[in-house]
Amino acid sequence: MSYPQEGPVRATVRGTVLEVTLDRPKANAIDLATSRIMGDVFKTFRDDDALRVALLTAAGEKFFCPGWDLKAAAGGDAVDGDYGAGGFGGLQELPHLNKPVICAVNGICCGGGLEVALSCDIILAAEHATFALPEIRSGTVADAASIKLPKRIPYHIAMELLLTGRWLDAAEAHRWGFVNHVVPAAELMTKAREMADLIASGPPLVMAAIKEVVREAEDMKFQDALNRITRRQFATVDTLYGSEDMLEGFTAFAEKRDPVWKGK
Repeated sequence: MSYPQEGPVRATVRGTVLEVTLDRPKANAIDLATSRIMGDVFKTFRDDDALRVALLTAAGEKFFCPGWDLKAAAGGDAVDGDYGAGGFGGLQELPHLNKPVICAVNGICCGGGLEVALSCDIILAAEHATFALPEIRSGTVADAASIKLPKRIPYHIAMELLLTGRWLDAAEAHRWGFVNHVVPAAELMTKAREMADLIASGPPLVMAAIKEVVREAEDMKFQDALNRITRRQFATVDTLYGSEDMLEGFTAFAEKRDPVWKGK
């Protein structure tokens, strides 16, 4: 499968990892066209059997992403326009994305940029990264963040960020739990790639099952979700329970060797 090598979004295959770089000077803001490209990239990644993990970052050292491109909006980009296959930023609404996505935040991450980061499964941040949801100051709502953030961090902290738009540094973001690791800027991509490689070395069918169960069970009662797992009513769980990989895991344990995952 092919991925863009130039333009506002670049994607590079490294083993079983897809590295996606947002590169839209000066601030990596996302307009409708860029969002559609990102959606196509992540949709292709979702359907590419050769790839197991995606790693999203941005070019430069100052900005990760400030979100929606207000200049493009002033020039005619409709806020309710066509964001592409995955909604804004290609990730927020992409259905059946059952592969892990890691985000490496290399600078200012605010508004829709933070919402894109929150759509990833693991977030690493450079020490100088900063975060905010400043939509309140522009008289609009941080829609995806209003849904996601109160489920990720303490309610009162989430509401403070949404209602005031205040900034927080990487250390505070880590303290509240929506950033997994904070590292020196020079080490960010090394650490992110180490994380991606570690996850990519695991059993892909289990990764898919984890993603689907976590996503679908979010608004379910515990017993209902558990019943769906045990009855193999999640597609990924059904695939896993009848797979060669599951047998390989048991066999490798009994033989005291590392398993060889085939994804089937």
